Amino acid sequence: MITQTASIDSSQSHVQRLKDLALLCAGVLCAGMGLKGFLLPNDFIDGGAMGISLLLEITTGVELALLVVLVNLPFIWMGYRQISTGFAIRTVIAIGLLALCLVVVPYPVVTTDKLLISVFGGFFLGAGIGLAIRGGGVLDGTEVLAIWISRRSSLTVGDVIMVINVLVFGAAAMLLTVETALYAMLTYLAASKTVDFLIHGIEEYTAVIIISDYHEVIREMVTQELGRGITVFKGEKGYGKRGLQQNDTNILYVIVTRLELTRLKDRIERIDANAFIVNHGVDDTKGGMVKGRPLH
Repeated sequence: MITQTASIDSSQSHVQRLKDLALLCAGVLCAGMGLKGFLLPNDFIDGGAMGISLLLEITTGVELALLVVLVNLPFIWMGYRQISTGFAIRTVIAIGLLALCLVVVPYPVVTTDKLLISVFGGFFLGAGIGLAIRGGGVLDGTEVLAIWISRRSSLTVGDVIMVINVLVFGAAAMLLTVETALYAMLTYLAASKTVDFLIHGIEEYTAVIIISDYHEVIREMVTQELGRGITVFKGEKGYGKRGLQQNDTNILYVIVTRLELTRLKDRIERIDANAFIVNHGVDDTKGGMVKGRPLH
């Protein structure tokens, strides 16, 4: 039995590695399309480490494939020290493949329209970065730096990334033109939105907390009608509209997708119009009955 379990775990581990590698390769191809098909032929830049590499390529003439590796080396080292060896190895593979892709793969120049270059160049670059993150690595190391700084200061990860990009866009405005810097901001926005979509997806998870006198009926509705798992916390009522309440109550906690949130609230409204509902976004979930079970 132990041997069978070990064999299954090993098989699953190999499948996961292949899946990660496939995502990294897809991310590299998408990023290469954004760079060689849109940004590079038109001297456009992006934010982050990729923006720094593009800016250096435009101003120095050094091959971008080499610059991408050199600029990201410090971030790879930080990832190794701060996150994990596996993360650093996957990042080395992803950035190495991207450098190779920029040299070897003959991408067509899609357009010379500046607006289309900004939007779709950012889209393909963001898709590449998002897929690489899904595969457990990164193509742009500034997030690793942001994590490192946030742990040692009062700044958040978002604050650090914003400061880095302000510096990159400011340098672009001084070394190139203000117009190039403005288009770079548009490229960065398109890329960041694409990354968010690929990481969180259309099925972005939402946690919902429900407090109601009809908690048992709502619990049955969620588990039987919606096919979702639910967690029940034991709570005690505080001071509300009806004065101090000393009796105990059950607090319901359920994870649904963004698309299911309205349906859940409508069902709760039918059961108890006075139910207290709190919902907030969840970056990711693992285990439990998140996807729901099929209902017949």
